[in-house]
Amino acid sequence: MVKLTRREWSKMTAGGLIAAWSPHSFSMNANKPKSRVNGVLLGAQSYSFRDRALDDVIHAMAEIGLSSCELWQGHVEPAEFRKRAGDAKARAELRVWRLKVPLSEFKAVRAKFESAGIDIHAYNLSFRDDFTDAEIERGFEMTQALGARIITASANVSTAKRIDPYALRYKIHVGMHNHSIVRPNEFAAPNSFVEAMKGASDYIAINLDIGHFTAANFDAVDFLRRHHARIVSLHIKDRKRNQGELTPFGQGDAPIRPVLQLLRENRWPIPANIEYEYAGLDTIAEVKRCLAYCKQALEA
Repeated sequence: MVKLTRREWSKMTAGGLIAAWSPHSFSMNANKPKSRVNGVLLGAQSYSFRDRALDDVIHAMAEIGLSSCELWQGHVEPAEFRKRAGDAKARAELRVWRLKVPLSEFKAVRAKFESAGIDIHAYNLSFRDDFTDAEIERGFEMTQALGARIITASANVSTAKRIDPYALRYKIHVGMHNHSIVRPNEFAAPNSFVEAMKGASDYIAINLDIGHFTAANFDAVDFLRRHHARIVSLHIKDRKRNQGELTPFGQGDAPIRPVLQLLRENRWPIPANIEYEYAGLDTIAEVKRCLAYCKQALEA
């Protein structure tokens, strides 16, 4: 196991959870954001704000008026590890960090969001085949400390069976997230979800990304109708079919309006999280634009 010096630990935690902040950073007031529209909870995947640190993410979400967050692991894990992605030593150090970082740091993150009136609905931690059992369990402990009820994961299909016992023990649903390229042992096609859920408890679930699903030429509306009981989260983005480009909302082929209206009409309690990924000039302006599009679809 890789051991970290005190200096290395301090350097990494400074770039991760233990960022300096004032208890007065976020004011408790009556103007807290509320982003439930006609019964549908609109939130954001914090990856949408990948251009800024955690405190600035919270400020941005509050400014936009979003009251629900799917928290991306990159906003709580030290940035040093992302910069060294693919480095075996960095991967080993990240495992040590996950196992050793005090859970009080995750509780402090939770407190920041709560102070701003934003709920951490899910923690996005992508379990992969290289996770040890201890690392998987630690992910559930982190999620509990954050006060989240769901984990979303760009996981391997084969990892689902290893995750299931911990999901049962902690009573936390794990929504498997899809991408658009169909590859063995990766979530993309409808049958990859079916394979992962076969023989598993109901805690192994789906985090359906309707943009990627559309780009892979699958029907997100039909899939939602048939599998809504196992879908715990939606990623709302727009893309062109045939592995096409990401676009502003309404300019691609993803059925954003029909999906949101299906949630509204059936009162399915599935959060719809905006994931801003297309090229734009200003993150806050673009996420506001995405939110306005979703609100208009739900008010139509």
